[in-house]
Amino acid sequence: MLRVSRLTDYATVVMTCIAAHPDDVLSTVQIADETHLELPTVSKLLKALGHAALVESFRGVNGGYRLARPASEISLAEIVEALEGPIGMTECSAGEGQCDRESQCGVRGSWQRINSVLDQTLRAVSLAEMLKPLPPAVSSHGRKIAVTVKTGEATTE
Repeated sequence: MLRVSRLTDYATVVMTCIAAHPDDVLSTVQIADETHLELPTVSKLLKALGHAALVESFRGVNGGYRLARPASEISLAEIVEALEGPIGMTECSAGEGQCDRESQCGVRGSWQRINSVLDQTLRAVSLAEMLKPLPPAVSSHGRKIAVTVKTGEATTE
């Protein structure tokens, strides 16, 4: 199964929480309370997001965190890369020289193409879009599919 790590998932939750309050500086405690995540986890995530220049931190009594730039200018790919590093479905799709079998691999080009599509898709989705509720999706069989974003569960109607 291909999936982002739990911490990366939580980072998107933290970032959307901060994005929902664009004019405020939120404390770590406020973010933890609103997201229902453990305080040490939120602190760890904010540190990584700060190193990636996605959030700004402010010290003092009224200190806390806010987005480093508007939510519409932060892509989902940037959040993933802040926690996971370069986006790569396979070793060779993340960069050349990562696999000792590159020169004789018959599927490398296909994996690179797939990785490129994934990368472009993640870069096309902004943090601002993550705040919007999703419309019900329609399956190829004409039934509506409701996806619960928080749990990832899907149901059909």
